[in-house]
Amino acid sequence: MENVTIINHPLMSHKVALLRDKNTNTKQFRELVEEIATLLTYEAFKDIPTEEIMVETPLEVTPQQVIVDNCVAIIPILRAGLGMVNGVHTLFPTAKVGHIGMYRDEETCQPQEYYCKLPLHIEEKICIVLDPMLATGGSAIAAVDLLKAKGVKHIKCMHIIAAPEGIEALHKAHPDVQIYCATQDRQLNEHSYILPGLGDAGDRLFGTK
Repeated sequence: MENVTIINHPLMSHKVALLRDKNTNTKQFRELVEEIATLLTYEAFKDIPTEEIMVETPLEVTPQQVIVDNCVAIIPILRAGLGMVNGVHTLFPTAKVGHIGMYRDEETCQPQEYYCKLPLHIEEKICIVLDPMLATGGSAIAAVDLLKAKGVKHIKCMHIIAAPEGIEALHKAHPDVQIYCATQDRQLNEHSYILPGLGDAGDRLFGTK
């Protein structure tokens, strides 16, 4: 499927296995989410715009490619997406962060927006939408809808665990958006939870039940 990347790497598989384990505690879970987000970011930004500068080494001056300044914005979907922010900041420490608040209506399983705060000039940036779980795809679709309504042209979505139903729905709604996932799981259950999944990412990140 065009614009969909599932990371196939032993290091990623290892960290996802630890993340799934019900005995992984909150501290370990949080650290793993950040590490996986960093690995995903490395893959997702292979096409980031660069410019040439001249660098003086101890021996001579040489041309070098560097990332265009201030071109990335990090957009976590609250609340679980917050757990991935530090992982992206590891590679883009000066990137501005916006927040989109979504919750899933337990009866309809549809996303409901309750908060949105975005950086200035968001339409000029490459926006990376973060949410550890891509289940039905509803929250990610709604977040991308919102960003496009604000004039954003370049959007990537980054997820750790994805259901095939969510990938298909997000890709169908926004075929121009690049989707990056650490792994694709088997299916959704009757309550729209991912199987085998890892439980509720927000609860495991923040120690709530």
